[in-house]
Amino acid sequence: MRLPDSVSRRGLMLALGAGGVAVGSGRQALADPVFAEYPFQLGIAAGDPAPDGFVIWTRLAPRPLEIGHGMPSAPVPVRWEIATDRGFSNVAQRGEVIARPELGHAVHVEVTGLEPGRDYFYRFIAGAERTPSGRAKTAPTAGAAVARARFGVLGCQAYEQGFYTAHRKAAGEDLDFVYCYGDYIYEGRGNRTYTGSGGTVENPRQHLGGEIYSLDDYRRRYAQYKLDADLQASHAATAWYVTWDDHEVANNWVSDLDDGVPPEVFLLRRQAAAQAFYEHMPLRRSAFPRGSEMQLYRHAAWGDLLDLNFLDTRSHRSDQPCDDAWATTCAGVSAANAQVLGQAQEAWLYRNLDQSRAHWKVLAQQIMVMDLDRKEGPEPGYNLDSWAGYSIPRQRLLDRLRERRIGNTVVLTGDEHQNYAGELYRDSRNPEGAPIASEFVATSISSSGDGQDQRAEGRRYLADNPFLKFNNAQRGYVVCDVTPERWQTEFKVLDKVSERGGTLSTRAKFAVASGDARVVPA
Repeated sequence: MRLPDSVSRRGLMLALGAGGVAVGSGRQALADPVFAEYPFQLGIAAGDPAPDGFVIWTRLAPRPLEIGHGMPSAPVPVRWEIATDRGFSNVAQRGEVIARPELGHAVHVEVTGLEPGRDYFYRFIAGAERTPSGRAKTAPTAGAAVARARFGVLGCQAYEQGFYTAHRKAAGEDLDFVYCYGDYIYEGRGNRTYTGSGGTVENPRQHLGGEIYSLDDYRRRYAQYKLDADLQASHAATAWYVTWDDHEVANNWVSDLDDGVPPEVFLLRRQAAAQAFYEHMPLRRSAFPRGSEMQLYRHAAWGDLLDLNFLDTRSHRSDQPCDDAWATTCAGVSAANAQVLGQAQEAWLYRNLDQSRAHWKVLAQQIMVMDLDRKEGPEPGYNLDSWAGYSIPRQRLLDRLRERRIGNTVVLTGDEHQNYAGELYRDSRNPEGAPIASEFVATSISSSGDGQDQRAEGRRYLADNPFLKFNNAQRGYVVCDVTPERWQTEFKVLDKVSERGGTLSTRAKFAVASGDARVVPA
């Protein structure tokens, strides 16, 4: 029989291998598939650790960059195993899950029934193929005394602008978990060059295709990123808590708004982006997309040491004021009805903060809370895509922390492609008393290229904003080392990402003592 050109021999072999066979109950049992190419090319991941388990993820994609990803339009069984040792001599749990074509043959297994506060190892099997093992640590028992936590903060990984050396280095850090603040992918078309503050440079690699809009587009872009071996190593090393920022959808989007696009049209793009994000992240079922909406803000605890509030500063925010111009201000910055979190998320956060008995309260989010004056000269100017562009919600948050005496609050942020450390005041132009909270901003994995130790604007920011204690413009990630008495943030940077093999070093360490929000060199 001659096959149509659109049907490959590989696809036929897989379709036949994964076909259903009738069983007595009238349902169909799925036979093990036969793959002509390795189906786990996009790696594995774990996420959202809890005291009794975590999510484990993979996606079947023998041809990851093709429409259809080399899979038939049929469900496929995937087996999984959890062990207490990397060699899987002591398997604690095993099971089977169905990889469905509607979800790009991605699988999410919410593992429960594990012991708190210990390492586990996981892997997947489909047919005769098996993944390498990944490691994930369960959270300590809720409220249990925890002497120390060590975790990473990272994000902003524009594929075109640099290699993922930082991910390879982070994989060797022996972290309890990672917080990824977003910009996991970038939506733009392939570009040969990148123009930034350092001029125009040649990109070391390039996106496939044009700007992405459809579900197939987003799936292909995620596949291109996830084929990177360094990123796969970072995922396999520890469980991640993931949120998104703007580039998972479109640059600087908020709510149902994207410049020059009718809201009803933009929501179609958001819907495709939300599905692809879920398909490629180790998220719980609670985050399953409902149209264009995802429930991404959520809470986690690390014993009595950390209360982690993961925020979504895109989905429920009002439009940026002043036409989202750079380093300026206008009356819209003080709009009384402006929102960053939206009413529901803000109320949820305040309840968590009021009820918290943890040593440290963490706001893990995307956009800077420090209201840096970024304009040269006597008149202030802000980044209007940060909390500084929304003075009323910002003041409301800081007033809540101060009036309710919610101490030991640390904000973890990304998006800026630079490292920052500083202190939070209600009005940084007129600071009163002690700082209310501390903020650490992690630089990018690769976005903006090699960078430099400090830009001229960074030196100006330090001079013009006394609450800002540190700035650096290299690539890398952050490691937080936390005890009940002290929070330490270590800024780890690379000398280059334009080539493989960059050298990692510690650029600076800053600390916050329990009961004192001042940020000091460690």
